[in-house]
Amino acid sequence: MAESTGTDADSTGADLVGLAAEAYVYGYPLVYDLSMVGTSLHKGFGGMAAAPFNRFAHSERLADHRTEFVSVNNDTVYSIAQLDLSGGPLRLHVPDTGGAYYVLQFIDAWTNNFAYVGRRATGTAEGEWLIVPPGWAGSVPDGVRGVIDAPTSVVTVAGRYACDGPGDLPRVRALQERLTLAPLDGRPHRTGLPAPEPGVPEELRFFEELRVWMADFPPSAADQAYQDRFQPLGLLEEGPSPYAAAGPALVDALTKGLERGRARVEGVSRAGTGDGGRGPGSWHTDPHLFDYNLDHFGVGTIDSPQWRFADREASYLARAVAARVGLWGNHGYEAVYAQTFQDGEGRQLNGAHSYVLRFPEPPPVESFWSVTMYSTPDYYLVDNPAGRYSIGDRTPGLVHADDGSLTLYLSHDRPADPARAANWLPAPAGDFRPMLRLYTPGAAVLDGRYEIPAVEREGR
Repeated sequence: MAESTGTDADSTGADLVGLAAEAYVYGYPLVYDLSMVGTSLHKGFGGMAAAPFNRFAHSERLADHRTEFVSVNNDTVYSIAQLDLSGGPLRLHVPDTGGAYYVLQFIDAWTNNFAYVGRRATGTAEGEWLIVPPGWAGSVPDGVRGVIDAPTSVVTVAGRYACDGPGDLPRVRALQERLTLAPLDGRPHRTGLPAPEPGVPEELRFFEELRVWMADFPPSAADQAYQDRFQPLGLLEEGPSPYAAAGPALVDALTKGLERGRARVEGVSRAGTGDGGRGPGSWHTDPHLFDYNLDHFGVGTIDSPQWRFADREASYLARAVAARVGLWGNHGYEAVYAQTFQDGEGRQLNGAHSYVLRFPEPPPVESFWSVTMYSTPDYYLVDNPAGRYSIGDRTPGLVHADDGSLTLYLSHDRPADPARAANWLPAPAGDFRPMLRLYTPGAAVLDGRYEIPAVEREGR
């Protein structure tokens, strides 16, 4: 029987399973995002200590092999703040970075990137911004450069400062200390996220979190119209949880639907690690992975059909996949990430062999680029005697050929030749995956004309 998405009370069990799978895909970004917000508030992550709402947590060093965070970058130092705007607007002060790259990315509870402040978007001068909650209609104080309208009352600010190695950390740390948040009027705000009802069975916890958080952090009007279809699942019920004592038919539909929805997200996520359709050794990249934001275009965003999904319902799956593989990632016009698992003949990359990656010309970027090494299957940075985790246009001492080309050497063992050693990216002994990051990529990257060279294995 074909699955229906009907929403009447007489829906069959098969209908409810299909509906629950849709609800999982639709709601996964909200649940995962706010779970990470809670982690930031109470435990910290990625080398950053826990910080309460409306206060920045800062990385004090570049990530290395001790930073157990999936695909963490080694190019920038992070500053993360979880904002709660229930007490009113916040004033954000940003320091002058003297032309150096940085970005503050604003992400709502549904993982929409709705504003950017930084070199690409607003320049690098000192200034103040006013971050306001949904529906705010107050007066903007003097001296504020602009207003950042938040779609939800909880927002994540993900800050990244370019850092040219350990010797550059004092400069970055000084900038972090001058990055501040202050309430506009001093009203109290919440200290934690709305709590799901106790007593809900663990297998239904996802749907209980989705029910509570959908009510507290409503999406756009168009998305609210779509989520009305989930009424038969109890997701729109107010007051006591329908899942604390749910009947066996509903429990069965929700648990089966969750697994089906999860399998769909995982399947599409895995499909995104292939060869990109260009053959063996091609790098997979998707500059439009984060184009699911259709409704909120604030400071620093590009409100253009080029950067929006044409199909709203298709955007929900894309949003779930983006949350799964790259939560809090940037729009492609801010940064593009490319990865490969294979050499030019389609063989898995492995530290038992030596490889070359030759760039006839530098990748087309307006800011900078790098290649970072990760082990698999964990995607952690790789411990190595050189203490080098990435290599790129800011790496000191790189050796270029007479024709201006640059060849990188990827291997477990340090090359004996000094010129090769200068261009060496250490690899683990086993399988690995390099990632090319392109900060403020050029047009050729965004429209697909730029083809990243394949990693070629040396010898047999």
